[in-house]
Amino acid sequence: MIVGSFETFVALRLLRGVRRSKGFISLSTLISTAGVVVGVMALIVVIGVMTGFDQDLKKKILSVNAHVVVLQHGAAISDYERLAAQVRTIPGVVAVHPFIYTQVMFSAPGNISAGVMRGLALEHIKAGGPEALTVQQGDFTDLANNPPEEPPRVAIGNELARKLNLRVGDYLNIISPLGLLTPMGRLPRMKPFRVSAIFHSGMFEFDNTLVYLSLPKLQEFMGMGDKVSGLEVQVQDIYQADKLAAAIEHKLGPPFFTRDWMRMNKSLFAALKLEKITMFIILTLIILVAAFGIASTLFMMVMKKTKEIAILKSMGATRRSIMQIFIMNGLLIGLIGTVMGLVFGLVLCGLLSRYEFIKLPQDVYYISTLPVQIQTLDVALIVLAALAISFLATLYPSWQAARLDPVEAIRYE
Repeated sequence: MIVGSFETFVALRLLRGVRRSKGFISLSTLISTAGVVVGVMALIVVIGVMTGFDQDLKKKILSVNAHVVVLQHGAAISDYERLAAQVRTIPGVVAVHPFIYTQVMFSAPGNISAGVMRGLALEHIKAGGPEALTVQQGDFTDLANNPPEEPPRVAIGNELARKLNLRVGDYLNIISPLGLLTPMGRLPRMKPFRVSAIFHSGMFEFDNTLVYLSLPKLQEFMGMGDKVSGLEVQVQDIYQADKLAAAIEHKLGPPFFTRDWMRMNKSLFAALKLEKITMFIILTLIILVAAFGIASTLFMMVMKKTKEIAILKSMGATRRSIMQIFIMNGLLIGLIGTVMGLVFGLVLCGLLSRYEFIKLPQDVYYISTLPVQIQTLDVALIVLAALAISFLATLYPSWQAARLDPVEAIRYE
């Protein structure tokens, strides 16, 4: 539908001329526009925050966990160097490292806590350890330079260090329930360790429970010999991790199996996706309410401008032209509201991202502030939804205006 200059001129005059005071938009038009502004702004901010939370959570999970994990059914892996060499030959694999993962208890003077120990290969430690970990105190690479006469060196999370009141250079005892099997039963292992680094991952669960040390030292502590829990695989495209996991599993064969990060966190990210869709639908109702305001405004225009519509028709204006005038009038209200809401929403998202003035409890939400990330596709969908709802709201009032009989309209004038 192409709107000519005549329809555009009349639509703009009607938009400004509902009230007799020239140059002012009517109160009903202002309220309708404000409704669209609020709806679009709310959608931009909420969807931006939820997208940011989703991306930030993925980043923090992958800063500690591997993209793909290779494990063996019911046993530790002994011939891991040969397996790692085979995995490295698969296209898309960036790096492969052996690891040990075990649950333990941490004991410091007056404090005790449960957590997890992860043993990393020496070359992985010398490279700085897992990506995105921020070392707040000490040096992560010290874990690879452990003199034999000293207790094993560990890196602990900042929340765990705060809970146990530990600093770099302090000692803590670590107790493993998987101890030696004796005639009196299984006795737990306990050994002193020295804190060489305190790190921050940005995720409370990791910072509160995780401890790193070198793979040889953890093998010695656990009595595993030259065995490991599995292999950590880093891939080039994290969203292809499931396909690469299947390729690795096919190449290695039984008894080995794989787990990719998407499968291990499937329920979490599925819930986030569903929540994002739900919030989009709920907040779109704000725009839908504003659309009723647009329809009401157009009905008022039709009622107040009955004489003008009749005169236009008597001068040769077609039904199609009249309908185009009112459709354009409603779309202008929707467009102005959408643009203003988009600007306000993007500005508010920018302020949230830069100043982080809304704080969250880390132990509940995993993160300390509201993360914001704006995606072009999300913005496009919001704008299209707002304009589509505004357009649909104009159809019936425009049709009513187009079917107005000019003779009946001016009979009593």
